[in-house]
Amino acid sequence: MSVSPGHRVSTGERLNTSETTGKLQQAIRERGIRLTRQRRVILEVMDAAEQHLDVDQILERARKIDAGVHLVTVYRTIDLLKKQGLIDELDLLHLRGDRHYYESHGPRDHIHVACLGCGKVREFESRLYEQLKQQIARDFKMKVTVSRTEVGGYCEECLVKTPS
Repeated sequence: MSVSPGHRVSTGERLNTSETTGKLQQAIRERGIRLTRQRRVILEVMDAAEQHLDVDQILERARKIDAGVHLVTVYRTIDLLKKQGLIDELDLLHLRGDRHYYESHGPRDHIHVACLGCGKVREFESRLYEQLKQQIARDFKMKVTVSRTEVGGYCEECLVKTPS
């Protein structure tokens, strides 16, 4: 597929990482929410993530920065960030079991595209997706504040490996 300015496929898992660095800590401060040492470390991990992280991955990365970070604090911080609308919880088509993954909001919404063969997840954004959300807002007379879309199929490498 050729990629045009209206259709961009990410080279890694996350599209918006460079635009989100430090945004969670900044947003929490602006909302007057207390930033404990452990919470600050967790937000640093989330802000720097270049892939979708599950709770265990967040904890592991946080403990590399501060060994005193507790699992319960990770869960509470994730819950706080979700309630504040700062992160999304994703199941990514349950490709890796019942795990849930988290990502901070970037400036643009995107579609998660997952290979059902190898499990690779990439992000796709398009002006058409933005137009679709605008049409939904018009047709249903609502302000769209959340949109999550996942598409599953088989990547080129898996199609070559899979007999027809």
